[in-house]
Parts: sequence; C-alpha cells; structure tokens
Amino acid sequence: MAELNLYQEDDIRLETTRARFSDVLKRHAELSERLSRDSNKMIFDRLQKEFAAARASQTQEIIVDGEQWNDGLIATIRERVHMEAHRKTMPGDLSSGADILEKVTYKVGNKVICGLEGARIGIQYETFFAGEPCEIYHIVLESKSFIEKMSILEHTVPFFLPIREVENDLLSSNAMKFIDHISELLQAYVDRREQVRLIKELYGNQIGDLYSSLPFHMIEFMLNDAECKITVTLRYADLLSVLPTRARVLVWPPSNSRKSSPGPASAHGRTSGVFVNQHFPIRLSYAEQAFQTMSLPEAYAEVVLNLSRALEQIYRQKGSS
Repeated sequence: MAELNLYQEDDIRLETTRARFSDVLKRHAELSERLSRDSNKMIFDRLQKEFAAARASQTQEIIVDGEQWNDGLIATIRERVHMEAHRKTMPGDLSSGADILEKVTYKVGNKVICGLEGARIGIQYETFFAGEPCEIYHIVLESKSFIEKMSILEHTVPFFLPIREVENDLLSSNAMKFIDHISELLQAYVDRREQVRLIKELYGNQIGDLYSSLPFHMIEFMLNDAECKITVTLRYADLLSVLPTRARVLVWPPSNSRKSSPGPASAHGRTSGVFVNQHFPIRLSYAEQAFQTMSLPEAYAEVVLNLSRALEQIYRQKGSS
C-alpha cells in the first residue's frame, strides 16, 4: 500500500510539473513566433517589392536545370550586377542602347535568382506542401567587387535556422551548394511545420500537450484515451529531415490500475486489464515504426486504427506469461 501511495504522489507531482512547463513552453513559442514574424515582415515587404520590380524589368527569364546550374552561372550573374553598377556610375546618357545590359532572371527549381540595384544578387525561395505553395523567403548577397567574396546582406529566413553557419561553411567556397542547401533547409522546415499544423487541424480534439521546437525537429504530444495515457516523442536527425529518425511511443498505466483488479474489456481493447499491477510504461513498437516511415498525419491515423488490436495483443501476452 505504501508503494502504491508513493506512485500516486509521483503522478500528481509529475502532472503538476507538466502543466506548468507546458504553459511556459506555449508562451515562449508564441513570443518567439511573434518576434520573428514582426521583425521579418518589414524586410519581407520591401524585398518582395524589389524582386517584383526586378522581374518586371527583366528582358529574359532563363529556366536552368541539370548541369547548367553550376558555380559558373553564379560567376556570370555576379559579373553582370557589378558591370551594371559600374555603368551607372559612368557619366553620359544611361539610356543609350549600346550600353544597356540585358536584364536576365534565372529560374532554378523553386529558386528565382536575379540582379538587384547596388551590385546585389537576390535569391527568392518558394516552398510547397502537398503540392500547394507556402511561404516565400529571400536572401540578398553582396560583394564589394567581382573578385571579393560574397556575404549575406539581409534575408527573411527564420532566425532559428542556421543560415550564418551555412554562410560561413559554404558561401565562399561553393555558392551554388550554399544556395541549394538553404533551399533544402527551408523546404524541410516548412514540411515538418505543415505536418504538425495538419495533425492539429485533423485530430486536435484527440491530442493533448503538443510541444514542438521552433524548427519542428523535436515534437512531443499525448493521445487522449479514456483508459490510458499515450505519449509520443519524435526526434529528427537534422534540420534537413522530414521524417523522424527516432520515435518513442509509450502507453502509461492509469493511476487506478495500480490498485484495481482486472475488469471487463474496455472499448479500446481491455486497456485496464493490460495494466493491472503494471507500474511502468509499455512501448508500442508498431507505432514507433509508423511515425518513422510515414508523414505525421498518416502515421497518427495508422496508430489510432491499430491501437485496440495492439493493446489486446499486449493483454494476451501478459496474460499468458
């Protein structure tokens, strides 16, 4: 009896701590999102207008794919923007036909690259989820001359993505790889975020205490079940991953299971019977595999669909042991 009382006290303390911690995390996420959104909005609006003006004044748009996309193309774009900037510093009639450089915009997959005023290079990233367009992000690069290294002047990439680390690692040595890597980071982030948004939209009434990190590479939530508590913990190997590399799904015994006797089968597969005299959680391996191989909404549906059967199987195994 003393042991049961100790477990019940632990449960109460754990639930109290979880409730307080969840509230702090929620407020932190809301504040971080608001700070990020407000600080980026003015930059986004200005750059969006700049990119729109650049595309409106273009004389040609070139679709680039395969081997055409290389560092040589980046060098060509750099040369053109510096030539245009130099031309505008020269005296004389800037409208003379012989001196006007053709304004070219390059479309590379989900990226649009163009020259901007002041010898700058603009990269606009489009992101998608389930075939539908999502956010647009911008990066503006500059260099003092054609032969000097480029650096990021400004951007609208979310502050919690490691854009400066990628700049230091790649921009000077391989500009093409830098541009592609940022594209992959943004698309993976949007994919993870939209999966969480969709699962909340579809199954919000079945999910409790959902927590995610800002880049959505750590996700935790609970499945609301009348007979037991199921916790899901997902971890992603890196910020380029769209599926978790680690998943832990645990079925926790209800508090009354430690002092109750076996009862009739519940609607969810004799959950109470599974946990008689059970003080520790049970792993659901089929659920862990689902979360590691399917998108979050698909995996959730798969887990719920097979939950009763899985718990019934655990009940039979424990009954025969």
